[in-house]
Amino acid sequence: MTQAPTPTADTVRRLVRSLLKESANGTPGPDVRPVTEGGEHSTWWVGTRHVLRLAPDREASLRQRRELRLRDLVRPHLPVAVPTSVAHGEWAPGLTYTLDIAIPGGTAEEHDVSAVGEADLAGLLTGLREVPVRQAETLGVPRTPPRSLEALRRMAVAAAERLAAADEFDPARLHQLTPPGAAQLAAQPGAAVLAHHDLKGEHLVVSADGRVRGVLDWTGTAVGDPAEDIAGLALAVGSGAAVRAATLAGYGARPCLRGLWLARCDTVIRLTDRLEGRDDSPLQLLRTRLGRAWETILLERVTEPREDTEDDEEV
Repeated sequence: MTQAPTPTADTVRRLVRSLLKESANGTPGPDVRPVTEGGEHSTWWVGTRHVLRLAPDREASLRQRRELRLRDLVRPHLPVAVPTSVAHGEWAPGLTYTLDIAIPGGTAEEHDVSAVGEADLAGLLTGLREVPVRQAETLGVPRTPPRSLEALRRMAVAAAERLAAADEFDPARLHQLTPPGAAQLAAQPGAAVLAHHDLKGEHLVVSADGRVRGVLDWTGTAVGDPAEDIAGLALAVGSGAAVRAATLAGYGARPCLRGLWLARCDTVIRLTDRLEGRDDSPLQLLRTRLGRAWETILLERVTEPREDTEDDEEV
């Protein structure tokens, strides 16, 4: 297999000069600098108005080509911005790029989401549910089966014991999720929707006043369990805000609590992996996400999962 080239500032600068009119006539062109967040794509700021994303391999290139079509499909359904590409093509043989207009704002790691921002997130979840699944699959969006919450619970219980030895977590907190409870929170048949599947903080564009202005990186989108996006929001903005947004979007107790526990188990496992050298994510970020996911919310105090919510039966 041919080794993919490593993009450099010169690589990016040459590509940008060929794409942007303001770079013509021998001028240096806009400043380029790498975006430090994320890792799947090589992402660069281009001046203050554009973002260049370079797919590092052929699999990522396939996902990026699909993403360009998918963004056009989801855009009319969402109340928040989706990136718009002003140019796309190949930056190396078989490796794609897209030059996108930057959406103004920071990330959910930089700005807290306000109550109005939670309504924006509710609109996002509502809009994703309205995207026709068949059209998404026609574009090549994969269908992903729901994860087993019981299997995840068992992994988290084992990980929590190791976190306890490192004085990072009280494993008794996981006793709230029993095997019967995990079974009750199994994904319901026929509930699959289009899910972003990577709603972490760095992919939510948030303004200084707490409004959610856009959602980035649609390469991991899949048809599947809507609780995965609720779980992602729990890691990005906290369990309380995530559940309030999901409830406002029309989701009942079952998917909300399922998303909550997916997030909680994931954070325990990921932090354990980091402490034991199997994950290179920033340690403080993983601890922050653990805290967000384990916020106590009113719903879990007063609600037992049951079979009576209409949204659990939606296709």
